Amino acid sequence: MTDYMVTGLVKKRAELAGELERTHERLRELVQQLEHLDATLRLVAPDVEVEAIRPKAFRPPDDWSKRGQMSRLVLSILRQAKEPLTSREIAAQMLLERALDTSDQRMLRTMTKRVSTALRDQREKGRVESEDGPGTYQLWSVSRSEAPTRCLPAPQR
Repeated sequence: MTDYMVTGLVKKRAELAGELERTHERLRELVQQLEHLDATLRLVAPDVEVEAIRPKAFRPPDDWSKRGQMSRLVLSILRQAKEPLTSREIAAQMLLERALDTSDQRMLRTMTKRVSTALRDQREKGRVESEDGPGTYQLWSVSRSEAPTRCLPAPQR
């Protein structure tokens, strides 16, 4: 085996181990803060059941599509796809890329609606195309006219 390969793998492992250690430390801090907060709540309001308090889920901002970030992400996912995708598949991929909880059905529905809106806007601009898919779903792909083409120089006369 080549030395530079081993060196690179050792370096990458050290980076990942360091990141994991920092993540564990941050997790310990969060648990400690949560325990302190729970203890304070029990002192101030002994009748409150802190275990019944549900964690607040991340909600994407309402104006994602207005800033263009949503459209850029959707187009990026479609360009990397090997076949047309449904808006739900695009939304799931977006959640996965942003390291968000893909099992949260409510968030997936919200993101699917936002992705669908962005796709319709991009269809009106001619950047994406849709075709009938399974059930009531549309399959989306990058428009053929939007696909990158190589420009050849005009012939010399």
